[in-house]
Amino acid sequence: MVSSLRKILEKEPVEISAPCRIDMGGTLDIDTFYYPLRHLYPCTFNIALDLRTRARLLPYKEGRVKVSSKGFKSAEYSLDRAPFDHPLGLMFAIAAYFRSEGVHIVIDSSSPPRSALGGSSAAAVALVAAFLVVSEKMAITPKYKKKVALLSHALEESVAGVPCGRQDQLAAAYGGVNVWHWQTCNEGPAFIKETIVKESYFKRLERHLLLAYCGVPHESKNVNGIWVSQFLSGRYRRLWDEIAVNTKKFVDALAGSNYKKAAEAMNREMVLRRKMTPEVLDDMGEKFVDSAIVNNCGARFTGAGGGGCIWALGEVEDIDRLRSIWEELLAARKGAYLLDVKIASKGLLKVPD
Repeated sequence: MVSSLRKILEKEPVEISAPCRIDMGGTLDIDTFYYPLRHLYPCTFNIALDLRTRARLLPYKEGRVKVSSKGFKSAEYSLDRAPFDHPLGLMFAIAAYFRSEGVHIVIDSSSPPRSALGGSSAAAVALVAAFLVVSEKMAITPKYKKKVALLSHALEESVAGVPCGRQDQLAAAYGGVNVWHWQTCNEGPAFIKETIVKESYFKRLERHLLLAYCGVPHESKNVNGIWVSQFLSGRYRRLWDEIAVNTKKFVDALAGSNYKKAAEAMNREMVLRRKMTPEVLDDMGEKFVDSAIVNNCGARFTGAGGGGCIWALGEVEDIDRLRSIWEELLAARKGAYLLDVKIASKGLLKVPD
């Protein structure tokens, strides 16, 4: 592949896109948690957003790999010297897995950098898919999406230095509004996908959602590292039991279009998370969550929190009222703003498609 890659890309560069996500019940997608909690049937919910990340493969100098991504300084190395602990290290690790030299990897994300929307995982999914399209001529089928998601997760976890969950890769690969059930039997599948809202109802659901970028980038491994350390030491185990049960309550409520009960489940989970790690919300994040509660909505940080985005769910009239309040709060911080909420019905897409 190394010798032929540049020739293939010179004829036709390859570009793949994948969506970001908002979520509920994150961290339960990490095997550190879902194996001990298997008696509670842990699951994670997410909504894929049409804030897409694109990975493009272009021909480049022989023996070199260059990575360019919005919000980061471009970097270039030979494959055997590429650092995996670099801010763009995951992209280099993927190139190393495929033994790909003479390539320029261009990542273009429509979500804010380090916004806790799973953008880095979406980039990894899109990039792995792009390499598989070139190397194996794979079509984007359900089997292909599963392969891409699991391989992307394995590569990300191998360089992250902390355990990583699978929900970001699955949302990026499949799209839609789903709950992911984590399997703990060696003989069964790694996950089961359950669609909660059909595509024909996406526009209706979008009216019940609000998403804000708080202007402060996050570092997910810091908070996740704390949760993992606490869990391994035996601290807060009962709170994680509650989070697992509460996530299922949220899913059941949303599946029945009961936004009031779904909001209550979100807010209950926030209480539990803040008890374990108060740093998941800064002062502005606390104002967002508190204002949502006062206005009969649920609110939650995306991903592992500690900066990034906050999303809200509620009845349409409550969300419309909350929008004005959040806009006023956002105006007080440079770089903070509301993001458009459009649900991505598709996961991986070859561009153009």
